Amino acid sequence: MALLADTGRVVSTGRILLLIAGIYTSQSIISSIAFLGFPAVLRATGARLDLVGAVSLLMLPWALKFLWAPMVERLRIPPRGRRRSRAIILPGQALAMLATAALALFDPRQDAILLFAILAVSACIAASVDIACDGFAVEQLRPEIRSWGNVMQIGGGYFGMMVGGSLFLFLMDQAGWAGACLATAGLLGALTLPTLLTAEPDPGTARQDHRPSLKAAWARPELRWGLLLVVFYQAGVRLAQGMVTPLLIDRGFDLTTIGLLGGILGMASSLIGTLAAGLAIRKGGVLPVLKACLALQLALLLTFFLVLQIGELPREVLAGLMIAKFAVMAAGFVTLYTAAMGWSSLKQPGVDFTLFQCADAGIAGLAGLTGGMLAQHWGYSACFGLAAALSLFAVLTLPALLRVMKADQPHEVLT
Repeated sequence: MALLADTGRVVSTGRILLLIAGIYTSQSIISSIAFLGFPAVLRATGARLDLVGAVSLLMLPWALKFLWAPMVERLRIPPRGRRRSRAIILPGQALAMLATAALALFDPRQDAILLFAILAVSACIAASVDIACDGFAVEQLRPEIRSWGNVMQIGGGYFGMMVGGSLFLFLMDQAGWAGACLATAGLLGALTLPTLLTAEPDPGTARQDHRPSLKAAWARPELRWGLLLVVFYQAGVRLAQGMVTPLLIDRGFDLTTIGLLGGILGMASSLIGTLAAGLAIRKGGVLPVLKACLALQLALLLTFFLVLQIGELPREVLAGLMIAKFAVMAAGFVTLYTAAMGWSSLKQPGVDFTLFQCADAGIAGLAGLTGGMLAQHWGYSACFGLAAALSLFAVLTLPALLRVMKADQPHEVLT
């Protein structure tokens, strides 16, 4: 196992990866409670649908965190002295734990607005901790093992979704709202232990008088082309992502079956895709896998489109496509984010990598809304057909984009 030194201390890469997995899982648990668990609780207690729909506003901190990423990065990377990633992550995790425990003090049936406010604060804290963890991960992981960092990030994200969605609701059913909140707060504390017990290694980068900023990020052609690549790469699959479940419902699938496909089987498929991408990148490099994952996305979307042109199909075909969607998307996330780490400047990795994540979140929101409108007014074929066309466009333009990026700013990820 490779080792990272810190002024006489030795910290294993495995321990760094465990730290990263714990923090990213924590962020996913918080977001999943907000987006999956809390809406279900609200509706079960009789809340109006407009209030349930307003929960989507809790996504804003993750979509807009690039606005305060420079401030977090300036605090994390002082002009002189040691990195302060842990000094941001640990207090942030403590505040997130306290906020989650504070949810137990209120009743969802009577205090929905107050609970919404607490979750909004938790979302802002989690998004800010995410910035520091992103910068830490880019610095600490050498290019050849960054794929495993993203396996931890994406895998932790899916595990957090399972905890914050399914397990949280199960705990609430068994132990009540307060019990579920307190148990989740305890789990957040356990996931923070690797960070608490690991001293921050010196990343070995030269000290520089650089002030992290959005202006400095935008000045780099590599980052500008990379953001365009993220939009092209994700537009097709994001356009169709939200319409798969409604398609299954309209084709006669019951909620229990959809829950099984999107729950246990979906999570298993996602983890397989995550690990497969990590192994492939380790063996063949990020760019060949990036191209392969984009080709798989095109094949999947085209298959959905062709299936829609056929009348009645065995339910197993649609079920298999849904499970395949989880694996392909997970592999794509790992690969794209590994590439984005390489396109992030080591002078301000927390800012640059955050911009890539926010671009992905932005295209997800816009494409999701567009996909719903297309499916509603022109049918599923129009939605999946346009998604396949966008993916084909990305396949055709990806080589040219990568050539331009390499010419503008050669980087280890492009070799």
